[in-house]
Amino acid sequence: MEAAEAAQAQAARAPGGEQAPPQIVVHPDKERMARATAARLITAIVDAQTARGRAHIALTGGRNGNALLAALAQAPGRDGVDWSRVDVWWGDERFLPDGDPDRNHTQAREALLDALPLEPSRVHPMPAGDGPHGDDVDAAAEAYAAELAAAAGESGPGDGASGDGDGTGGAVPAFDVLLLGLGPDTHVASLFPGHPAAEEAGRTVVGVRQAPKPPPTRISLTFPALRAAREVWLLAAGEDKAEAAAGALTAGDPARTPAAGARGRERTLWILDEQAAALLPESVRG
Repeated sequence: MEAAEAAQAQAARAPGGEQAPPQIVVHPDKERMARATAARLITAIVDAQTARGRAHIALTGGRNGNALLAALAQAPGRDGVDWSRVDVWWGDERFLPDGDPDRNHTQAREALLDALPLEPSRVHPMPAGDGPHGDDVDAAAEAYAAELAAAAGESGPGDGASGDGDGTGGAVPAFDVLLLGLGPDTHVASLFPGHPAAEEAGRTVVGVRQAPKPPPTRISLTFPALRAAREVWLLAAGEDKAEAAAGALTAGDPARTPAAGARGRERTLWILDEQAAALLPESVRG
């Protein structure tokens, strides 16, 4: 990391329990953005394992999320990670049958996970639409919340987990890195502008119905869960993301502009390519 970027990263760390303000990193194009972010993620995982013995990461799907995973599969430093000590979670999921090609879990397996020596019990996909909960997306969301809470309890207070970890869905592990893609409408995970899920303040996981983007039924982490992460990284590449990036980085109401509310406790990192950053005001970009 260059000296200027390191200084900016240090300035973006929030004191106490506050949420960290955005730090912006702009790459020349989406290919170099994916490769550089893969290297950054490897470093973050190794650092977490050195500090705490394990790492919790939450993946995102979509164009940029999958490009990152593909780049990570080819990264020279990939084998420097002890993958058996990495817990893999998801920020949201399409409530479709297991193995459906549109599921984030399916795409992540194809792009990266099947090539890694992961401990199967530490890979935590969100429930599928043909799973034990049938078509009850609310029950599926509650089950994932309970799984997160159990992991938070295992981590213990020293790991920075949020909530009480009593298995009721009120806690999540402190994700070392939580990845999010930016939608053209500023949605993150499956929290859409004006949708009830974007206003959820109690539960950590919710079922989402009538989403404006197909498929309409999904499962998503909520803002309380996203904001428990040590670091939140938002990924955006392409000119179709420029308006959303500029709007989210200057907005104040997460219910209307969800990406504005996605912040980590220690760092909030916006990772863009030049096209996605094209409309950022100089005051924000600097």
